[in-house]
Amino acid sequence: MTYKLIGVGNNAKTIKGDGSEFLTAILYMLSFKTVFKGKVHNLCAMADTAKCADDCLRFAGRGQMQSVHKGRERKTHMYIGDRIQFFDVLHQDLTKFTAYCLKRGITPCFRPDGTTDTGMGLRIAGNHPDVQFYDYTKVVKRAYMDLPSNYHLTLSYSEANPDYAEQVYRACLDTGTNMAVVFRNELPDTFRGLPVINGDNDDLRFLDPKGVVVGLKAKGSAKRNTSGFVIDC
Repeated sequence: MTYKLIGVGNNAKTIKGDGSEFLTAILYMLSFKTVFKGKVHNLCAMADTAKCADDCLRFAGRGQMQSVHKGRERKTHMYIGDRIQFFDVLHQDLTKFTAYCLKRGITPCFRPDGTTDTGMGLRIAGNHPDVQFYDYTKVVKRAYMDLPSNYHLTLSYSEANPDYAEQVYRACLDTGTNMAVVFRNELPDTFRGLPVINGDNDDLRFLDPKGVVVGLKAKGSAKRNTSGFVIDC
């Protein structure tokens, strides 16, 4: 099926979890320093604080292709320039995607912020109760919010800013929200006293047990990151 905003089956990681039980759709847009009508817009509020902009996944995989970049730019411009139209189209996509999945007895899953951190899932999850929403976020305060029952969050950890790292760790202890940590080499058994699970096996974060670190191995340019975003153990 074709969609105007969301993508299905085009992410190397999410397809690991696709099958007879789950199917994941993702929305990809431009995350950082997008110029629209002469103004610069950032769709990741914590990019500077967490110092992850240089190694952002917007540059990974198909994101390096010019045609893909143009498609993400189109979606980003719609989001910035005409929010009403954007959400109308997104709801249409999700309705179509949900019908496709439910007809086959599959749970539809959706990551609204594939390469951004807008928190739009908080706004729309309630309108699509049959869809399992999930995101990674660097906005710590969202871990303390009363989330929709079908919306799951994983905090994204970085030691580039020690204060930010402590906020994430504290939020995990306070709320039971898991944190994703990027490791340069092999995944350790524990990190900061919490057990580490392999987050590269699939992307179905809502199935993870609570109170764990979601370990991810650095990929692409992130392997050379020395800001503290990638952890050496």
